[in-house]
Amino acid sequence: MSKQRLEGKVAIVTGGASGIGAEAARLFVENGALVVIADVNDELGLQVASSIGVDKVSYHHCDVRDEKQVEETVAFAIKKYGSLDIMFSNAGIAGSFYNILDLDLNDFDNTIAVNVRGAAACIKHAARVMVERKTRGSIICTASTASVVALCGDSAPYGYNTSKHSLLGLVRSACGELGAYGIRVNSISPSYVATPLACEALGMEASEVESAVVAGANLQGIVLKPIHVAQTALFLASDESAYISGHNLVVDGGLLAVNSPVSKK
Repeated sequence: MSKQRLEGKVAIVTGGASGIGAEAARLFVENGALVVIADVNDELGLQVASSIGVDKVSYHHCDVRDEKQVEETVAFAIKKYGSLDIMFSNAGIAGSFYNILDLDLNDFDNTIAVNVRGAAACIKHAARVMVERKTRGSIICTASTASVVALCGDSAPYGYNTSKHSLLGLVRSACGELGAYGIRVNSISPSYVATPLACEALGMEASEVESAVVAGANLQGIVLKPIHVAQTALFLASDESAYISGHNLVVDGGLLAVNSPVSKK
């Protein structure tokens, strides 16, 4: 298998300044792609771009809640690199945990705005240029095992659970329409990766998150890391998945097969 699995392709990675997004940006470049990292953390995003190589990666500020900024990011990629083949809609937030009686609807709305509205804007504007340019592109969204089985307990991340369930509907709807243009739309559903975002949401240290996920998983001897999710995105971005669309690829070491997602303390 050729290492250059994305040779000649152009990708946008939202939420690309850290975690899964940063790993995906690096991996995409290693496999021949030109990448636009899109994020709201400008300092960190520029650092990641610089560490990968500015001849292969560019940074563009983008708050996915603002459709105009998403549209401008797509336009930036086209102007900078001449095409768009891959949209990895990875930006997301966890929101807060609440008892339903005390649900903060402002927090709920913000989580939906980032995780669902933001993904919808990414799909919309990536698909527009792909259709116009007759690009048989790949659009990938980061979902979660919470898209399949809700994370529950004494309190729950209602916005997160709802957003990730909704994201699957969005992906499948877009798949149904965009298949006519040869555009594939898929999602990835990892279990908890010990990123700062997950640790803060769960109130756990990184080692605690990893231990909890390993304990519930069927697959032993491997701890889920951002690179594992990035490798899944690479597969869905590449021509190796040329006939895969509308699929939610779960990356959980068998967690959902034998148990349910890790709960907050």
